[in-house]
Amino acid sequence: MRLRKVMLVFKKDWLEIKRNHEVILPMIIIPLILSIGFPLVFIVGITMVPESASSMEDLENMIRNLPEHERNALSQMTPLQASIYLFTLYFLAPLFLIIPVMVSSVIAADSFAGEKERKTIEALLATPISDSELLLGKVMVSFVPSFMITVISFIAYSILVNILSFTMLGRFLFPNLLWIMLIFCLSPAMAFASICLTVIISAKVKGFREAQQISGMLLLPIIALMLGQIAGIIMLGPVIIGVLTLSIILIDYAVLSLSVRAFKREEILQKLI
Repeated sequence: MRLRKVMLVFKKDWLEIKRNHEVILPMIIIPLILSIGFPLVFIVGITMVPESASSMEDLENMIRNLPEHERNALSQMTPLQASIYLFTLYFLAPLFLIIPVMVSSVIAADSFAGEKERKTIEALLATPISDSELLLGKVMVSFVPSFMITVISFIAYSILVNILSFTMLGRFLFPNLLWIMLIFCLSPAMAFASICLTVIISAKVKGFREAQQISGMLLLPIIALMLGQIAGIIMLGPVIIGVLTLSIILIDYAVLSLSVRAFKREEILQKLI
């Protein structure tokens, strides 16, 4: 595999993405809603709910899976402080698995389906480049901006939460090990697998909308993880994030290998005839 050829595909697609408002707007709006808008509404909503003696009991299912030092820290807080601590540090964490998957799905869905709609797919498939180089170039042009946007969203979220936490708890919550592993290990690993699958879907379907709708189903495992945390079934911590990251890296390798095998430019050309 020649990296220079991969970068040619990357640069060519990135120039097209920058001119496509249908792709760029969701890349900006979705992270803003998930990293700033949703947390703000959620935290303001918590502060408006009257505290009661049963509030801490309502959080018991969420607390029981936390490490002992976290449970001890929460026992010293009021129900309002404990709610803010739990939701900002733990229960909103899966949002930052959703951001790279949603952002990258927009670009990945456009990778081949968009080429078909723009009538440029024949010229692309005729270029002197191997299937693996072409596929990896399409994957990387989705992966790189989605990772960068996730990091920027995390920085914005950290600033917001630190301002609120210092006001209400008297200390900053970020940065910490859990979120560093989440943003720089688990999030890119999940995004890579999602992108590979979406690119192959894009190569198989007729148009961008169809590819995007099908790729939306890849969010279901992340939504299940978020619901599991709220129900107290599972709690993201450094150990669980580490195990999930290693598992998904193995899945990444398998998905990329299967994607290269499933990608057949002759089959795509035949469907265009």
